[in-house]
Amino acid sequence: MPTNEKQQQVAEIKERLTGSAGVIMADYRGLTVKEMRGLRTALRDSGAVVTVYKNSLAQIAISELELPNMDQFLEGPTVFVFTPEDPVATAKSLLGFAKEHKVFSFKGGLIDGQVVDAEAVKAIASLPSRDELIAKLMGTMLNPLRNFMAMANAPVGAFARAVQAVADQKAAA
Repeated sequence: MPTNEKQQQVAEIKERLTGSAGVIMADYRGLTVKEMRGLRTALRDSGAVVTVYKNSLAQIAISELELPNMDQFLEGPTVFVFTPEDPVATAKSLLGFAKEHKVFSFKGGLIDGQVVDAEAVKAIASLPSRDELIAKLMGTMLNPLRNFMAMANAPVGAFARAVQAVADQKAAA
């Protein structure tokens, strides 16, 4: 019979899994407490939550939510990084942390309902963030309008320059 504490932890894991856009799992063996605190601080800006749960409790929560099987990622010490909205920003922060701390390695995760391996997490980290994509889209959408406005203003500008040239000629004479 599971203890009340374990049931609460399973409920917490289920709540975090359903309330996040994704979870990235990594092996944190070899990191000091200070380095883990630094990881939590670095990810706090993106809204991500870094926690460590027992793998068996995570497996129970995953199976109760009927999510895809992720047992291959739940071996050995595992840190869970729950990302609230933009998994790209969280993956970028984690990749930067992993470059500084060679002992930190990705295992995989679940992003938008799809199981991804460590290489996919690294590929996601190389994508532009949601804000960058929106900015590029808006720039692309505004280019035809800018070009139209420049074309519409060209005859008026040419006329103004011609009038100015005539005025300069008459003033010089």
